[in-house]
Amino acid sequence: MDVFQQLNRIEDLIVSSKHVPFSSSVMVNETEIFELLDEFRSSLPDELKQARWMVKEKQELMDEARKEAERVREEATEERVRLIEETEIIKAAHAESDRLIEEAQAQAREIRLEAEDYADERLANLEVTCYKLLEVIKRARERLQGPQEQVEEKEEFDLE
Repeated sequence: MDVFQQLNRIEDLIVSSKHVPFSSSVMVNETEIFELLDEFRSSLPDELKQARWMVKEKQELMDEARKEAERVREEATEERVRLIEETEIIKAAHAESDRLIEEAQAQAREIRLEAEDYADERLANLEVTCYKLLEVIKRARERLQGPQEQVEEKEEFDLE
C-alpha cells in the first residue's frame, strides 16, 4: 500500500469518527489510529530508500559523464598528437582536437545538467509528498490533542 492510500485511510478514520459535542474535535479510536500510523511508518523507509537511490543514481550518471568526457578528451589528445606528427595537416589537427574537446565538454555538461534536473525533479516530488504527509499528520495530531487541550484550559479557568 502506498503512502497516499495510507494517508487516505487515516483521513477516513478521522472523518468517520464521532464528533465531540459543541466542538470541532472528534474522538478517534486509539488502537485504529496507532495501527494506521504503524503501517504508515513501515512504508516510509521505502520512500526514503527511493530518494537515496535517486541521489546515488544522479552521482553514478555524473561519474559516467566524467569518465566519458575523460575518455573523449584522451581520444582527442591522442588524435591531436598523431596529427601533429603528420606535418602536412598540423592546422587541421589542432582544429579537430579543439572541436573534440569542446564537444566532449559540452556533452559532459549536458549529461550532468540532465542528471541534476532529473534528480532535482524526483527530490522535489518527494519533498512535496513529505510536506503533504507532514501536514496531514500535523492536522491529525491537532485533532487528537484538541479536546484534551480544551479540557485542560477549562480546568485552569475552574481553578481560578
